[in-house]
Amino acid sequence: MIGERWTAYWFVLPGTFLLLAILGFPAIASIVDSFGSVGSGGFGSAYLALLSDQRFLTASFNTALFVVCVVTLHIILGLAVALLLNADIPFKWFFRVVALLPWTVPDVIGGLIFRFMLDPLSGGVNAIAFRLQLMQGPYDWLGDPGWAMFSVIMAETWRGYPYPMLILLAGLQAIPKEQYEAAAIDGAGRWAIFTNVTLPNLMPMVLIAVVLDAIWQCRLFGMIFGMTNGGPGDATQNLSLFVYRQYFQFFETTYAASAAVVLAAVLLAVAIPYIRSTLREKS
Repeated sequence: MIGERWTAYWFVLPGTFLLLAILGFPAIASIVDSFGSVGSGGFGSAYLALLSDQRFLTASFNTALFVVCVVTLHIILGLAVALLLNADIPFKWFFRVVALLPWTVPDVIGGLIFRFMLDPLSGGVNAIAFRLQLMQGPYDWLGDPGWAMFSVIMAETWRGYPYPMLILLAGLQAIPKEQYEAAAIDGAGRWAIFTNVTLPNLMPMVLIAVVLDAIWQCRLFGMIFGMTNGGPGDATQNLSLFVYRQYFQFFETTYAASAAVVLAAVLLAVAIPYIRSTLREKS
């Protein structure tokens, strides 16, 4: 019996060691490196330098703005599409495949696609807007700080909504049909059924979708790198791009490690509600 109990642990042991070697060692090395000195500062001066670095503060604000906007739009659009795909419609399988297509596009490729679409001279967006007489001449969407952030948010909304949509669709399919039948017998309308049956049952899945999508969007790199490379200036630079630039452009390894540790701490804080709900379900 004792041997059988430990058999499962022996099977997962190689994978655990591999995971620790690939993720654990770099994480520990980054934490150790982050407490080094920066410039004439002493132990842990990199963290103090972050607090007074306007570039880091701007990247933090951009990350927060981007994540809040994208996750909100993902939940709204994902829920709307999930409700449509959960309905009894012909060729449902075909529409489900079409709805998943944006998620198959790598984020950096999606960024390049939208960069070409928004090109002021040869982009399709300007051409369509000009034909519809919405503008008199070409406009550099990605050259304007305000429109650049808006464009990146819209691009990632299109590319990333299938992920929360799948989570919400699974939640919709798990709702017992008896509850809908009982609500219909009581004379409830569609809106009453949605607010009193669908939403309450779907809230745990909404929490999972929000947390997992927020973690993904906090660490997003490819879409922004492909579209704007953080520009114009630092208008669309997020924390992932900030860490990348400190590491590979400015070779400030200690400074970059401290920013990476801060980002990891933020992701851990975002993941706490999901971890708590998971542990509560298991107990």
